[in-house]
Amino acid sequence: MLPEVTATRYVTPLREGGSLPGIVEADDLGTYVMKFTGAGQGRKTLVAEVVCGQLGRALGLRVPDLVRMQLDPVIGLAEPDEEVQDLLKASGGLNLGMDYLPGSLGFDPLAFELGPEEAGRVVWFDALINNVDRSWRNPNLLVWHERLWLIDHGATMIWHHNWPTASASVARPYDASDHVLASFAPDLDAAAATLAPLVTEELLASVVADIPDEWLADEPGFAGPDAVRGAYAEALAERAATVHTRITLAAPREKGPSQAPEWLRVWVDGKAAT
Repeated sequence: MLPEVTATRYVTPLREGGSLPGIVEADDLGTYVMKFTGAGQGRKTLVAEVVCGQLGRALGLRVPDLVRMQLDPVIGLAEPDEEVQDLLKASGGLNLGMDYLPGSLGFDPLAFELGPEEAGRVVWFDALINNVDRSWRNPNLLVWHERLWLIDHGATMIWHHNWPTASASVARPYDASDHVLASFAPDLDAAAATLAPLVTEELLASVVADIPDEWLADEPGFAGPDAVRGAYAEALAERAATVHTRITLAAPREKGPSQAPEWLRVWVDGKAAT
């Protein structure tokens, strides 16, 4: 089970995300990015964060540590933003926290280089979880201590929004032509050979066990939380075996427009040239 902490102070909202996550401090003296059950996307966004975060970490990818986070809405009473107050009031109880990476920078394909091996592992993982939110427009990648970190997996596993169509959705191809790492010549065959054998029944059972019961309760068509967990594990196991054969990766092309400020691009280019 994920460790559990209690939020003690709401610091500031992160307005880059559509779900309005916030930076909070907790009773373990840690600082976290908190995602709320009361956000518009609902609890399935948090379920996706847990499944993909724990699975990615188990496969050797860098994903911030996750915690169960208890929230007393009273901590938001001093927040002047009415939208934030409403979100906190709607999210009392159990939410999700992700380790805050202070000083991290948003990944920019023109400012940071990545080898084909690591690029291939990330693209393969995104194909496995059917991540539709890793384009150059919104990479959801951070660079921290000169290493690549994966964040924001709420827009994944689209099949869990309509379980009766899950089997058909799991078998669909993955279009990576607009993936932020497409221009780094991802080695998908090597990634599949390394990672697919790791996606075992035992690993998936461990991953889905971390989903809190209350986020799986009353799911239509299922007898209870354990049945829903089994459906997640089954879908991912089925997809892992052959998804690398269904990834569409465009021929190498110019990278998308840089999101980095000019000073960062000059600094990185100068550093690389020395």
